[in-house]
Amino acid sequence: MRASKRRKNMKNEKAIVVFSGGQDSTTCLFWALQQFKEVECVTFHYNQRHHLEIQSAASIAEELGVKHHLLDMSLLSQLAPSALTRDEIEITEKEGELPSTFVPGRNLVFLSFASILAKQVNARHIVTGVCETDFSGYPDCRDQFVKSCNVTINLAMDEQLVIHTPLMWLDKAETWELADDLGALEFVRTKTLTCYNGVISDGCGECPACRLRKKGLDAYLAKKAGAAK
Repeated sequence: MRASKRRKNMKNEKAIVVFSGGQDSTTCLFWALQQFKEVECVTFHYNQRHHLEIQSAASIAEELGVKHHLLDMSLLSQLAPSALTRDEIEITEKEGELPSTFVPGRNLVFLSFASILAKQVNARHIVTGVCETDFSGYPDCRDQFVKSCNVTINLAMDEQLVIHTPLMWLDKAETWELADDLGALEFVRTKTLTCYNGVISDGCGECPACRLRKKGLDAYLAKKAGAAK
């Protein structure tokens, strides 16, 4: 099927967005709203470090008029303790090692359950904000993993679901640029929660997620300002 025909078909189809209420997934939600006729989103409660993340996701979905599903995945925190699920585990990043925020199997579980939900609500598309460019070394954010997962899910469910990764090859500056192109820069900047310490908008400025977010935003705003001269 040619790309133009695929895009036309997408305009008449339904998608599920894996949604945390953070910068990346909110940008993906705006992307999906432009690409598909109908969009719903799903948030997973896995005893993450800050329950404010769930509230943020619900609030954004309500403001954008998107149906929001919340699934209980608390077993994940028992099986895969990390700094994102346990307050007593320090947030650290060491060269040559996975960050302490890595939750083993998280995206595998999320995509599997999002696919089951998609089947129930008659959605053919799943959108996730994983990225191989600024991915902190997480193995389940790689393009190879997503493609493999997509094949496995379709074999397991005898379906033809499509997993979309609009941010896969973008760095954080380019992700901000995409948000701006979608008319959502200020919305994403002021209403999303990316911070590991639970601070909405520009965050705490100290944790790895906030530093990456700010570095990308500063780079994009500098590029934008240079282009305007």
